[in-house]
Amino acid sequence: MERKPNRLAAEKSPYLLQHAYNPVDWYPWGPEALERARRENRPILLSIGYSACHWCHVMERECFENPSIAELMNRLYVNIKVDREERPDLDHLYQIAAQAMTGQGGWPLTVFLTPDQRPFYAGTYFPPEDRHGRPGFPRVLRELHRVFVEQPERVEAAAAELMAVLHRVHRSEAAGPVPGPEALERAADMLMADADQAFGGFGGAPKFPAASSLEFLLRAWKRTGNAAYRDHVLHTLRRMARGGVYDQLGGGFHRYAVDRAWLIPHFEKMLYDNALLPPLYVDAYRISGDPFFARIARHTLDYVLREMTDPRGGFYSSQDADSEGGEGAFFVWYPWEVEELLGPDAAPIVCEHFGIDGRGNFRQGATVLHVRAGVHELAARHGMAPEAVRALLEEARERMFRAREGRPRPFRDEKVVTGWNGLMISALARAAQGLDDGRYMAAARRGADFLERHLTDGHRLLRSYKEGPAAIPGFLEDYAFVAQGLIDLYEAAFDPRHLRRARELMERALELFWDDGEGGFFLTPVDGEPLIYRPKEGWDESTPSGNGVAAQVMLRLYHFTGDDGWRERAEAVLALFGQPMTANPAGFGSLLCALDRYHGPVKEIVIAAPATAEDEGADGLIRRIHSLYLPNRAVARTDGTGDFPPLVAGKVPAAADGDGPGVAVYVCRDFHCERPVHSWQELEPLLSS
Repeated sequence: MERKPNRLAAEKSPYLLQHAYNPVDWYPWGPEALERARRENRPILLSIGYSACHWCHVMERECFENPSIAELMNRLYVNIKVDREERPDLDHLYQIAAQAMTGQGGWPLTVFLTPDQRPFYAGTYFPPEDRHGRPGFPRVLRELHRVFVEQPERVEAAAAELMAVLHRVHRSEAAGPVPGPEALERAADMLMADADQAFGGFGGAPKFPAASSLEFLLRAWKRTGNAAYRDHVLHTLRRMARGGVYDQLGGGFHRYAVDRAWLIPHFEKMLYDNALLPPLYVDAYRISGDPFFARIARHTLDYVLREMTDPRGGFYSSQDADSEGGEGAFFVWYPWEVEELLGPDAAPIVCEHFGIDGRGNFRQGATVLHVRAGVHELAARHGMAPEAVRALLEEARERMFRAREGRPRPFRDEKVVTGWNGLMISALARAAQGLDDGRYMAAARRGADFLERHLTDGHRLLRSYKEGPAAIPGFLEDYAFVAQGLIDLYEAAFDPRHLRRARELMERALELFWDDGEGGFFLTPVDGEPLIYRPKEGWDESTPSGNGVAAQVMLRLYHFTGDDGWRERAEAVLALFGQPMTANPAGFGSLLCALDRYHGPVKEIVIAAPATAEDEGADGLIRRIHSLYLPNRAVARTDGTGDFPPLVAGKVPAAADGDGPGVAVYVCRDFHCERPVHSWQELEPLLSS
């Protein structure tokens, strides 16, 4: 019997389209559903997820595809499906309700709302019947509807209590002074108190990368010289890259590990993780000189360019955890597969390297690849030269990758999310600098061009693109992340258009999101859809805080332009969130990075040189500058004729004894400059002091 589509069939979101043939009478979030709930005084069942989410698929198969459960949902509720990647505002608000009720959030997020959108009950995954201590979904549906009809006072009390939680969570304390530089070391020590010394990262299982916290610890090392901060970051990055959370064949990182040792991942791959982690690996390479870190950064970015890039230049949002055969089936290996592919001589060495044995570490006999034995250990064990082992492993990795490509692939969500593309542009631009690779520069430029062509309406950013832009205006993170990416691209390519566009985006963000009363940025625009609450968040979630990145961007714009307004706005953000970020640094890494930049010192570096591709003197100095770990810097280039950014004004190439002017490098602080220098021997002490 052919199934009829529901209202989601008209949507663009791949996640919503996955539910378009459920027997559930799904609505997208919008006036039609909300008006029906008000008109009929029906409770709303709000289900939020995303296409790569494993447990979202499980709940769909078990509940939303079940005709009897769907009949209950249709008879008792107005059912609304939301893609959290399209609507981070709704996800943010209702995740807080779930965390308040259950102590945890996540996806699928299942929230029961009054007709005026206030939550009165929330949870995540519900099974189709009572099991493992979880109530079955049909029982939940019947009981909550009964309470809604027969005991409205209980619903009202629960909704009022959850609204009070929302107000408490988002209540801004009176802005105090900006925390002083001493608060940075205290915050780093608090993070280290929760550091897992054995396996890296923070806390136990499940374990997430916490990229902003790791970035902050590197900054804290640079500021204080405390090697423990640096060493923990390098240890964490090594353990992650040797674990199953990293795709040992194809490159790129899975979302998180379900265990403490980074061994077994939750298999979806998200664009934002694979944008946030490569810059850390590039910085680790700068700091340590170890090519291992450069290799992981390259392989991760190469995975994105190979598998997550639209032909027109944008970057796709995610790859699924599931494929034909279930969760992780695309990624795991059995010993017999390796022996059949590689033969009896190579297979034992490769299995030792990747920890493949008959027991398996995921399902019976199936292994998530990880590095159990390194090259030198294998060489000693098998009486081989390390170079021979390394060559054997490289050939095996390539053959295994090609063989894996023949398996049924996980679903790819080809939605282009504006803010996440900003993060990827930033990652590519920073890799172009630190790894001196023009491929990444070209990809960053194409990504920026895609956003400009397809995700602006002439006045503002739009949230996402899939066969055309979605009619959803951009949120704070879209403006902040794209502006950050464009500044990083400017520092790689020195095209003033990118810096001008970053400034324009932040000026627009101030118009749309700034709170003139208490300071800081709201998540949603001033003319956006009215919700039950207009959130203003400072803590990092799966991506950095919009306020944290916006503060960093404004401080960077200050150092390029000298406009005190940018610094004053950033200062207001840091004052607003000063108390919570210093009390709970684990949740505020991006704001702590902004605070570190605020206290400086910031090196303002201008390379003045002729605008010719043949000027190896300038290019060589730029490569050397980019090879250093200088987290607080602003780098510009001029041929002496331009006046944007204002940082370059008055900076001219040096007179030379040859046919024309030569390179001059100015190192400044708050626009007060040292005398120009002309060689690396003169420049390096100014940068390292």
